Amino acid sequence: MKFTAALLFTAALCVPALAADQTQIFATQASALRITPIYHATVKIQAGQDIIYLDPAKPAKMDGMGPGGLILITDIHGDHMDADYVTKLSKPGTAVIAPAAVAKTITQARVLANGETTRWHDFKITAVPMYNISHNQPTGQPFHDKGRGNGYVVNYGGKNIYFAGDTEGVPEMRALKDIDVAFIPMNLPYTMTPAEAADAVKAFHPKIAIPYHYKGQDVQAFKKALDRSGVQVRLLEWYPE
Repeated sequence: MKFTAALLFTAALCVPALAADQTQIFATQASALRITPIYHATVKIQAGQDIIYLDPAKPAKMDGMGPGGLILITDIHGDHMDADYVTKLSKPGTAVIAPAAVAKTITQARVLANGETTRWHDFKITAVPMYNISHNQPTGQPFHDKGRGNGYVVNYGGKNIYFAGDTEGVPEMRALKDIDVAFIPMNLPYTMTPAEAADAVKAFHPKIAIPYHYKGQDVQAFKKALDRSGVQVRLLEWYPE
């Protein structure tokens, strides 16, 4: 028995920490809502038996995670969309919701345009515009054109969870109301600086703000900028080694 216990303990030491250790659990008017950071912009959302994946893409490690009933995709870039992962995480009946630009590749996707709302089981999903307003390519072309991609507000059991996608602090973000949790990107040149992200968060004032899609950025500066705002900032590790 001692030998078996020792083996189990040794094996546990050899297993890397899982993203599930950072799962955020939110009480709702229905069942608990569990949100697990996986990598960069990839997220698992679970309520009861319902599982949603947001932006499953490499190099996120998805092995052993099991299929989802819904896959949400924000944009065409490779850190948000991976056709192989969509296939691996699908089961008969899995729905995919995405903007039209994504549906050109993920052809089974149901298109949801900016401003549109749909329902899946007990979830209400609204597409929010995500785009650049000042950070552009050397040609002057935005990295993300208005209308091409979607952020999403996911409502479940009275809780509103906002996943901003690749965006700056655009007017549509600043106009949001009653957001409980906001996942906010900050990485140049594709989205915004931590200071710009904090300024945008102050405008729509979610209860909780969680940086994601931030590789190489100073998330502590984002947190400090919101110290006296009344917004709770939670810093999670999105880039495990």
